Amino acid sequence: MLLQAKQRTKLDDSDDSLFYSFPRFVTHVDEGFIDQLTNLYRDRLQPHTRILDMMSSWVSHLPEEIEFAHVEGHGMNEEELAKNRQLNHYFVQNFNQDLKIPLPDKDFDAVLNCASIQYLQYPDAIFYEIHRILKPGGIAIISFSNRMFSQKAIAAWRDNSEEGRVELVKSYFDSVKNANGVPGFSQVEVISQQSNVPSFLQMLGLGGGDPFYVVIAHRQV
Repeated sequence: MLLQAKQRTKLDDSDDSLFYSFPRFVTHVDEGFIDQLTNLYRDRLQPHTRILDMMSSWVSHLPEEIEFAHVEGHGMNEEELAKNRQLNHYFVQNFNQDLKIPLPDKDFDAVLNCASIQYLQYPDAIFYEIHRILKPGGIAIISFSNRMFSQKAIAAWRDNSEEGRVELVKSYFDSVKNANGVPGFSQVEVISQQSNVPSFLQMLGLGGGDPFYVVIAHRQV
């Protein structure tokens, strides 16, 4: 396994479905982060393509003016997903219990994950699945800040630095290269815009904008 057992532990190890059983109609990053992410999607996603927004909620931050062929949503709360008007379809699944994404091989042009990657306990298995469902050349865009539900984030994320978390996501992509002989992902691209405000003040919402981190890779042909 990519992570040791202790690195996958959570402060709250109760059933995740209980934690996500009630909807949270809030955004988990600030407007500056959202604007940067939407602009990134505008630049990197193509019209009339198939998108999976995994670990999503009631908003997907996709550019309103781009028409996609299909946007599939995944999350843990059905009420949130039902309210997301950018989704054409959605499914509810706990990726920490069921590690198989119920979607066909080579069927999606892009897989997105915004501000949720910190909750995966078996990221190598899920990134293998991301690779499987992407078309050759398809793009995976993993974005995150420094916010989290600390009780549900894995120890490897929670106890790491912001720079260490970037390296962690890079290792998730790299783990696919030697899995069952698949070609894996391309060399990753990292976008990093750090905040100059101490992290404990950011967590309290005092001063400065959220840091903006994105790790991007393509499925190799």
